[in-house]
Amino acid sequence: MLPARIDVGSVSKRMGSYSDESRSIESRTKIYEELVGFLPPRIEARFHVTGAIDPTMLRLQEEAREHGMYPKCFDVKTAQLLLFGMLLMDLSDAAVLHGIAARKAGASWDEMQAVVNLCYLFRGLSAANRGAEILARICEQEEGTGRD
Repeated sequence: MLPARIDVGSVSKRMGSYSDESRSIESRTKIYEELVGFLPPRIEARFHVTGAIDPTMLRLQEEAREHGMYPKCFDVKTAQLLLFGMLLMDLSDAAVLHGIAARKAGASWDEMQAVVNLCYLFRGLSAANRGAEILARICEQEEGTGRD
């Protein structure tokens, strides 16, 4: 379901270590762990690569992400449901992460399926199939954690 993790040691050795002085890598990681329960592999790669080579860009990326992802007019659940739907429309792998985040923020299975249904109307069976697969995988993941 998720891409393989990078070898952080190799990245540090060849590119340098994370050097964003504005925020520790642990505090950046914590944000994602709270949102989806873990640090997604591609985000980990961005932290270590961009955080070593261009820490200013990493800081700007994270500031823009935080500003855009947490608008004052939406609660976290609503924002994550919207992101899940937008990414599902593109059949993006990132839809999984925002589906997980929506569930962690309190989205019901009915709400998740409603988003899949909306995507189906404008993207077709590809979105319906991918959406059902994502919901099933999230269900399997939650089964392992005992979440309802």
